[in-house]
Amino acid sequence: MRPLPFLLLAVLSLRADSTKDDTLRGTGSGAQAPAAVRSSTTPAATAGGGHRFVVRNGEVEVPVVVVRGTPHEMGRQLGQLMRAEISRLAPAAVAGFKQELKVDDATLDLAWATTAGYTDPRVLQQLVGLAEGSGQPVRLLQHVHCLPLLMPYSCSSIAAWGKATEDGHLYQTRNLDWSLRAGAHEFPVIVVYLPSDGLPHATPSFAGFIGAHCGMNAAGVVLSEIGDASAKEMPYNLHAPHFTAWFRTLLYDADTLSETLDLFGRIPPTKRYHFVFGDGRTDQRSVKIRAATGGGRARPEIDIWGDNDPSDEVAPKVLSCAVYHDEERGVFPALSADLGRLNGEKMIALANSIPIKGGSVMNAVFDATGLRLWVSYAGGDREAYQRPYVFLDLAKLDTDGDSKPDFAKRP
Repeated sequence: MRPLPFLLLAVLSLRADSTKDDTLRGTGSGAQAPAAVRSSTTPAATAGGGHRFVVRNGEVEVPVVVVRGTPHEMGRQLGQLMRAEISRLAPAAVAGFKQELKVDDATLDLAWATTAGYTDPRVLQQLVGLAEGSGQPVRLLQHVHCLPLLMPYSCSSIAAWGKATEDGHLYQTRNLDWSLRAGAHEFPVIVVYLPSDGLPHATPSFAGFIGAHCGMNAAGVVLSEIGDASAKEMPYNLHAPHFTAWFRTLLYDADTLSETLDLFGRIPPTKRYHFVFGDGRTDQRSVKIRAATGGGRARPEIDIWGDNDPSDEVAPKVLSCAVYHDEERGVFPALSADLGRLNGEKMIALANSIPIKGGSVMNAVFDATGLRLWVSYAGGDREAYQRPYVFLDLAKLDTDGDSKPDFAKRP
């Protein structure tokens, strides 16, 4: 783990005035899926109903924090169980990005006040609990959650299901290509939310961040995002919830892909994005979405493509029982070659084959039918696509020892 002074200096080196393509560029193939994965779901720490343990693959360890109850209770538990990591990451990250983005506290206060008016109250309540549990000022954590609103980033996603996979399960990837120099990957956490009202859901995240840049819920709904807007398109629209906040709304509330799309249709985008939304249990398919706003558009433009769609922007490189957005990094030949044989290991290999080198922060593969998750974070001098993946079987999670799965839809 990097010492704090180095992290802060590293954060300060981020060039916020670069375009997305200048900051994040590259192609290549990476490490193969791990041959063996070891994990333990025995809680190493508890706090107010929450539990913390680690999942391992060789020397790689990623903490898993399971929280339960009301949004405020879940936030407090998460803050308590990640207190040390939050205290190291959050203040340094905000200080560094403020200097590089040339913004002050008043600017971040205004950004938060603007977007908070559109944000799910459950997220706001959890943020207060996070501050109480971590001992960090709520204003600082609000500023942490402003940063994704003000910055460009890039990603990719692939989804396959039905006849495209060896077991018929729906598998979906999410590559987070962002700033390695920010150092957030040195403070990883997989958060499993067990709300007293709403669907259990899980998201690979970072210390002090309660938004979801991807995730899956107990109904098998899985969400991935790809940022399209460059820094040249700043300032972005703040009169909307950031996608990381409304992803939490969808994970709380959407039982099916159809319901996911209905809820999505009510949310204005903050900037240009692609999304891949899937449902591994009911609708049993994924769709790709292009959502664009700004740039002189009178109103947001939304396109939704299913599998094998001749109107898809990547046509004619389309396939049955698969959708993808790889920003033209060349995944189609390998994806089509493995059609019918895709599984977790092969999806890991596909995700590893299309990183943006120099920006591969996190890769995840979700089995939205079996409720399983593989995730790799960058660490040390190796990027996510070069590192082993840890594995978490959410369907078998039982941290409270009641012999009932934690991650299950409640009647």
